[in-house]
Amino acid sequence: MLASMRVIVFASQKGGSGKTTLSGHIAVEAGRAGAGPVALIDTDPQGSLAKWWNVRQDPQPAFIQSVFSNLFQDLDRARDEGFRLVVIDTPPAVTRAISEVVGFADLVVAPTRPSPHDLRAVGPTVDIAQARGKPLVFVVNGATPKSRITSEAAIALSQHGTVAPTVIHHRVDYAASMIDGRTVMEIDPYCKSAQEISELWQYLDRRLKRAEGGYRQGEEAGPAAQASPQNRVFGRRAVQ
Repeated sequence: MLASMRVIVFASQKGGSGKTTLSGHIAVEAGRAGAGPVALIDTDPQGSLAKWWNVRQDPQPAFIQSVFSNLFQDLDRARDEGFRLVVIDTPPAVTRAISEVVGFADLVVAPTRPSPHDLRAVGPTVDIAQARGKPLVFVVNGATPKSRITSEAAIALSQHGTVAPTVIHHRVDYAASMIDGRTVMEIDPYCKSAQEISELWQYLDRRLKRAEGGYRQGEEAGPAAQASPQNRVFGRRAVQ
């Protein structure tokens, strides 16, 4: 019997929350920490994560070309091919399709910047996770070091759910690393940003281990599971 495959979904209705950057970084760090094989799925029509992956020199983590309607079949195939973790990036919106994606999650991660606009936008993501019965973790992202608003944001978010103990601070190395398909850990594994990602992954890994089961073949998350499979590619793809 194949082992369960775990699925992390990064979700937030607010654009610019850092979902794509954290999705790529967590997938890479999970592989480095021995939690692989790891695969990425980009469900955002903008394709930012796919574009980042396309310029990577390292083929790991793997990339799964998928769309909402084929996600059920693609996750089953990923499990059959031996992937132990799938990280899914979602578009900044609240739609039925995103709710369907959350239905496949073992853990939902909601990156949130410490600003009033971002804090006011967390409600719909919380509602989706609760409606699907999925554990949700907030990650304070893009924080200014030693800023009062960072601690205030964590307190505010804790009223809605669990807040990861690791704060991701705003540093140029995150954006710089993404330009050529890398991560901060691959540029300087001893920098503060790399330490933050390592600590965040360790926390998320513990939360995943607390979750029951993991994605099992044949589980159905909703109407998307009824769609017939179309062209799917596991590996590098050209982005138009």
